[in-house]
Order: sequence, then structure tokens, then C-alpha cells
Amino acid sequence: MTSRRKFLVVADDTAEFQTALRFACRRARSTGGHVALLKVIEPAVFEHWSGVRDEIARQQRQEAESELQESARFVQDETGLPPEFLIVEAETNRSALKQVLSEDPDIKILVLAAATGGRGPGPLVSSIAKEGVKWGSRKVPITIVPGDLTDDEIVDLA
Repeated sequence: MTSRRKFLVVADDTAEFQTALRFACRRARSTGGHVALLKVIEPAVFEHWSGVRDEIARQQRQEAESELQESARFVQDETGLPPEFLIVEAETNRSALKQVLSEDPDIKILVLAAATGGRGPGPLVSSIAKEGVKWGSRKVPITIVPGDLTDDEIVDLA
């Protein structure tokens, strides 16, 4: 049995995320793949009582799942399949990506959108451009799309 191609998108609150998500959905639909959404949450730090730390972590995870549900409806409508949720506690998006890509060989493409409006390409795209792609032993292609692609342009490209 062959695995289905996963298109990984880092879910955050930027406008560029929506563009990357639309592009990934379109590519997944046209290639028979599906979409995985990575939501990174900061580690809960509360040194005095582990119960408080656990409660903070539980609330963060609940909020992350709630945020991903909004995107899940879009993915389901666009691809016909529900997305996979990957909620990872990590210091940075880059370290979360390294963990997820090392653990899941079905992720075949990472889809990112560059920031718009003269703010530079965005922190993750900048980090990858500067430091390269180091995901352990995995080689995963990265698709970086312009963050201001229109729906018609996405349809044409994907």
C-alpha cells in the first residue's frame, strides 16, 4: 500500500497562511494528496506547580484545536478530505518542523507563503533561506508561494 502525499502548511494568524493553505489544498486536490496543518504552541512554563503547567498546556492545545477547526472546514470543502492536525509544543516553528518532518515520512512537500507589503519574506522563509533546510536525514521540497496570490492565480498555478 502506498502512502498518500501530504502537503504540510504551518498554521498561524497571518494572511500569508491563508494563501499557503489555498495553494496546498489546490495542489492536494490535483495530485490526489491531502493537507496536514501544523500548529506550534509555546511550551507551558510554570516551574512551581506541575498541575498549573499541565492546565496551561491543556488550554493551549484546546485553543490550537479550535483555531484549526476553522481551517479544517475550508480544507474539507476544497479537497474533499479532512486535514490532519499536527499540534506541536516547541520553542520555534523551525524546531517544530524539524520534529514533524523527521517523524512523518508521508509529508512530501512543505508549503509556505512569503510575506507581503515590504515586510520581507517572513521569519520562517528568511530562516530557511539563510540557514538552509536541515530536517535531519530527510530531504523535503519546499514550495514558497507569493503571499498575495489571488484565487485565480492559485487555480492557474496549482
